[in-house]
Amino acid sequence: MTKSFVKKGDKVLVVTGKDKGKIADVVEVSSKSGKVLVDGVNVVTKHQKPKSQQDKGGIIKKSAPIEASNVMVVCPVCGKATRVAHKELNGKNVRICKKCGATLDKEYVKEAKKEAKKATKATKAKKEDKGE
Repeated sequence: MTKSFVKKGDKVLVVTGKDKGKIADVVEVSSKSGKVLVDGVNVVTKHQKPKSQQDKGGIIKKSAPIEASNVMVVCPVCGKATRVAHKELNGKNVRICKKCGATLDKEYVKEAKKEAKKATKATKAKKEDKGE
């Protein structure tokens, strides 16, 4: 069982393989096998036999899981593929973008934006005080 840095609903960039360069959403994460199911990536064809007279058989295309190490999380704030850091915010461990410092967890994005606004207001106030 490996600890995964990718969560369901994240936008990811495929780093290696036949679908290298594609950006898509994560549909499912399997922490036991260390694989992720990404929408529209690693599409395989499956020949399905009809199980009853009402069912239709045929060739079905579906996404197959790929290794989690073959994807990078795309930061929703800066829009770049990034590595993931971990930080404690309000007693919870939160995933952080290594490039811009924004949170990758949707529940804490609002809190992080508030903190960033406070920090920018404080720096603007200091600049105005120095300018006077």
